[in-house]
Amino acid sequence: MFASYMLHTWIMASILAMATGILGYFVILWRSVFAAHALPLAAFPGAAAAPLLGISPLWGLFFFSGLGVLFLRLFSLLGRKDIAMGLLLTTFLALGGLLLSMGQEYSAAVFSLLFGEILGISGRSFLPMVLIALLVLLLVLANFRSLLLQSVSPALAAAAGISRSRLDWLVLALLALVTAGALPIVGTLLTFTLLVSPAASAQRLCSHPFWSLVLSVFLAETMTWLSIAMAFWTNWPPGFFVGTLGAVLFLLSHLTARFRSGLRPSADTAGRPGLSSDPA
Repeated sequence: MFASYMLHTWIMASILAMATGILGYFVILWRSVFAAHALPLAAFPGAAAAPLLGISPLWGLFFFSGLGVLFLRLFSLLGRKDIAMGLLLTTFLALGGLLLSMGQEYSAAVFSLLFGEILGISGRSFLPMVLIALLVLLLVLANFRSLLLQSVSPALAAAAGISRSRLDWLVLALLALVTAGALPIVGTLLTFTLLVSPAASAQRLCSHPFWSLVLSVFLAETMTWLSIAMAFWTNWPPGFFVGTLGAVLFLLSHLTARFRSGLRPSADTAGRPGLSSDPA
């Protein structure tokens, strides 16, 4: 499991988990889950077009991810955001299918783009993913207070001069960056799982913003490491474990939060020391 040929997998998966754990926290906080699902599919045609154009898949992913952000913002101005995201999903998925059909290895390419090649990562992917993770970390930390205030109290954020539009662009741009870096590793479908499940679970388990963000990264790392280990032991696709563990993690966080809330004293009796179950 820790052989030399697995070294790239462990390092890249750890970097990816850190980036998705950090960004996923604000994806959940801003209720942008649908965007986290739409943008990976928007990048899908870029990876399909790259072999046809003879360019690096990463450039295709970056281009179509950026195109997806522009598509979302433009169509959101024309109507509701959910309609814009639905149109993005169908349009870009159809385009990706067309481009894939023009290639020679259709079924293998589809599997790779949807579920990634987490056990076949090359050293050439290191630098782009490291730069993306660092950029996400720096931009999130630089805008942490603004993003948090805007999500908790838009009125206070507006009074403080914080632009909602600018932050929308920022979150979507970061999503596009992470998508472009993550799609070759975990694929279109599993990028969504890594962005959503750890962050949603962390926010159920911890209310403090900073520690919830730290917990989100920890859960993303743990989920990724367990998926790689189980894929190695069973020879099953790692994508199966990423998706399954994501669902199990969220369920366990929900049950834990319910259990903890049941142990707390009720609001009626907490502040009234004279009340008890025994008669006076």
